[in-house]
Amino acid sequence: MTDGKRTPWVVGVSGASGTPYAAAVVRGLLAAGESVDLVVSRASRLTLLDETGIAFRDAHWREDLERWLGRGADGKPETFPRPGLDDVRYWGAGDLAAGPSSGSYPVKGMLIVPASTACVAGVALGLSKDLLQRAASVTLKERRRLVVAVRETPLNGQTLRHLVALDEAGAVVLPASPAFYAGATHIQDLVDFVAGRVLDAAGVPHGLYRRWEGELGSARSPGEASGG
Repeated sequence: MTDGKRTPWVVGVSGASGTPYAAAVVRGLLAAGESVDLVVSRASRLTLLDETGIAFRDAHWREDLERWLGRGADGKPETFPRPGLDDVRYWGAGDLAAGPSSGSYPVKGMLIVPASTACVAGVALGLSKDLLQRAASVTLKERRRLVVAVRETPLNGQTLRHLVALDEAGAVVLPASPAFYAGATHIQDLVDFVAGRVLDAAGVPHGLYRRWEGELGSARSPGEASGG
């Protein structure tokens, strides 16, 4: 919040695999004291159901979001700190009259995580077929920060051209590519690394991963063997 006025980050979740990334980003934003406007695409609900077993419902979004944020990368309940949802606002993907559909609605920017190739194409071409794409187009035209965490492999030429178009329009193209130098020991560590890089691109402080300190082997525990 700024000067008592709510100025959220819009978090758009598209249909690509990677719903744990979205959960980690939302947890990170809330832990940093940021407000969140959440948009969950219709396609992403199928992915969320498949990856976590949670059926996300408009009428019960708060309950479903709380369950989602409490799941680890393997879809099982984890002991994450339960973030309060008082500063989360949910908008249906079909609601083109929602706040984020207008440039006069105050937001800090938008994070699309994960971003499917279909979502990337829609935003790059300005299709605005749903609220997620419309909000992204508004973010670009208002010259606000847009982070697109694309999650697909391999990438064909058409998608690469769309990503270049987003980069040229001012977006940050951030492939969901985990790193291993941070000493990951669990899948969630890799998820948190990607979520942390998304938050880095947004300028939001966090403690989701160990940063590179310029020393080889610093991620290994002191008692770990150096050879194999």
